[in-house]
Amino acid sequence: MPTVDDQRLSDLAVLRRVRDRMDREYAKPLDVEALARGAHMSAGHLSRQFKLAYGESPYSYLMTRRIERAMMLLRRGDLSVTEICFEVGCSSLGTFSTRFTELVGVPPSVYRRDGVHATTGMPPCLAKQVTRPIRNREAQPPQRQLA
Repeated sequence: MPTVDDQRLSDLAVLRRVRDRMDREYAKPLDVEALARGAHMSAGHLSRQFKLAYGESPYSYLMTRRIERAMMLLRRGDLSVTEICFEVGCSSLGTFSTRFTELVGVPPSVYRRDGVHATTGMPPCLAKQVTRPIRNREAQPPQRQLA
């Protein structure tokens, strides 16, 4: 009979496959329901377990992957913001722009203008680290408790 630890390892392996699918297929129309079906879980269970394992919801993780790719495409400079929005799998320019601004700190058009030279002369491995969006930037910092 499987132990709790065996079940936890099995669940983590499934979650890792879900995360790997998002990394590979970020530009496809993925949603939590589709990811959950592929993992043979309910959407609610997948969301809860994913957040426990990775500290953010599957939707948040997927949007971060999409924004990372968008940042690279904006630096490249040969596509419009609208084209990039759809290229990375977003279906709404408004949602894309809002999420981009939350994670990067500036709207896509400003990033395109100012980010072009952000990685000039940098090795790709370092450029990837420097340009990575900050996850959960939209979260408010904890409030200080007065003693």
